[in-house]
Amino acid sequence: MARTLAIGDIHGGLKALKQVLERVKVHPEDLLIFLGDYMDGWSESAQTLDYLIELNKTQSCIFIRGNHDALVYDWLVTGKTNETWINHGGKSTIKSYQNYSEEKKEQHKTFIEDLQDYHIDDQNRMFVHAGFQNHNGPQYEHHSTAFYWDRTFWEMAVGLDKNLKSDDLEYPKRLTHHKEIYIGHTPVTRINRDVPTQMANVWNVDTGAAFYGKLSVIDVDTKEYWQSDPVYKLYPEEDGRNA
Repeated sequence: MARTLAIGDIHGGLKALKQVLERVKVHPEDLLIFLGDYMDGWSESAQTLDYLIELNKTQSCIFIRGNHDALVYDWLVTGKTNETWINHGGKSTIKSYQNYSEEKKEQHKTFIEDLQDYHIDDQNRMFVHAGFQNHNGPQYEHHSTAFYWDRTFWEMAVGLDKNLKSDDLEYPKRLTHHKEIYIGHTPVTRINRDVPTQMANVWNVDTGAAFYGKLSVIDVDTKEYWQSDPVYKLYPEEDGRNA
C-alpha cells in the first residue's frame, strides 16, 4: 500500500537523508512530503538539492519551503549575505557551492522558486514548515513568510491546556481547520524530545538534525517513524549549526 511520508528538516545532512530513506525502504508509489529547510548546517547543502532534484524524477514528492531555503535563495539571487545567516548555517552553504557553475545555480534557484508554502491533502491534513498566523486559516494569511518563519504556531500547540476540547471557546481557532498539521522549523529537542512529537493535532517532525539530533521520517497514516543516526556522527569533522 502506498504511504504518505513526512520528512523533517535536513539542513545539508545528505548522508542522514540517504540513510533514513534506506531505512524506510521507500517504494516507488510512496508520496514523500519534505517539510523544508534543506539547506544551512552540514556541508552538503547544494548536494542535497542535487539529490532532491534527481529524486523528484523517479518518486512522487512534494517540497515545502523552509525559512533557510528562502535565505539561500536570496543569496543565490543577490549575492548578498548577512551576519545572522552566516552564523546560522549560511557559511557551510556558501562553501558547498564553491565549484558550482552558474547553470547549476540557476537550476537550484528554480527548484527553490517552485517550493510550496504548504500542502493540504485529500484527508485535510496540512503540511507546512512553520505554521500560519491567521485564525481563519492558511488561505487567509496576509504574509506568506509566516508559513516558513512563524514560531508561535508550535509554541501555541505545546502550551495548550490539555483539558481544552476543540469546541471550547478558548481552544485556538488555528488548530480547528485541519485534521492534522505536520511541521518542522522548531526542533523538538527544545522540549527534551528526540522523536516526532504530537501536541494537540500538530506533529513536529524536526528532531534536531541540524544540531545533535537525528533526521526523522513519519508515516502520517500509521505514525510509524524512522530515524537516521545522530547527524553529527555522520559528519564527525563538522559542527553543523552547533558552531
